[in-house]
Amino acid sequence: MDLTQNIEAFDARIEALLAWLQDNAGFVFNTTRHGLEAFFGAVHWLLATPSPYFVVAVVAALGLHLLGWRFTVLATLGLLACQVMGLWGVTMDTLALVIAATAMALAVALPLGIVAGYNRRLDKMAEPLLDLLQTLPPYIYLLPAIALLGYGPATSLVATVLVAIAPALRLTSLGIRMTPNEFLELGHANGIAPLQMFFKIRLPFAVPSIMAGINQSLMMAFGMVVIAGIVGSGGLGQTIYEAVRTLNIAVSIDATVAIVILTMVLDRLTQSAGTAKTGAAR
Repeated sequence: MDLTQNIEAFDARIEALLAWLQDNAGFVFNTTRHGLEAFFGAVHWLLATPSPYFVVAVVAALGLHLLGWRFTVLATLGLLACQVMGLWGVTMDTLALVIAATAMALAVALPLGIVAGYNRRLDKMAEPLLDLLQTLPPYIYLLPAIALLGYGPATSLVATVLVAIAPALRLTSLGIRMTPNEFLELGHANGIAPLQMFFKIRLPFAVPSIMAGINQSLMMAFGMVVIAGIVGSGGLGQTIYEAVRTLNIAVSIDATVAIVILTMVLDRLTQSAGTAKTGAAR
């Protein structure tokens, strides 16, 4: 009985805290929501304004440069299939959400990962938090975001950023730490300044790990954006949610196929970009 009362008391405190934040810091969350929606709107405008065939041509050109003809043909056919299924608009909505959220996550994760790579104590302190971010159920991030930001793209962005930060931060820190000691000693022996040491020695060795982190953050963002469709963020996730709710199986299958196509295309492009970066660094 005491345990039940303690849980109820804890729940009441959480509700009271959220109510207090809504009453006393509403302008902060409103400003945050408008800023996030403006950023998403700018990314969405860049993707949705051009003709679908222009976007497909850009992806095909990147694929031809990075991966060759086979990928280019398959990616072109896959993206054209999204257009034929009538899902191009929501596909671009999803892509805009993923790109915006990943960019925001990387803006936080990469600098913190570099600092953690230099500071072993900070890295150890960050590990439990990163483990928590990666193991909590994705829905957990949506609930407080809905309470404070309401329904829409802003809530989806916040939840997706929280999910996408961990792999990029963790792998960036690992990449900075994995520089061979002999190269560091050689740099010190030649009197290289700390900034030069970072850009000329540490960063080239860290590039493969950093690019792997970026790829993993992108994939995590995809998974979260689809789940976040239940909060009215738009995109393929919301299309699937509404189709399942109305038992429109055909539309849900089409949207699922579009998600698979988009995920595979971006996954292969980012992986190949990482390989190219690694080769250039070496």
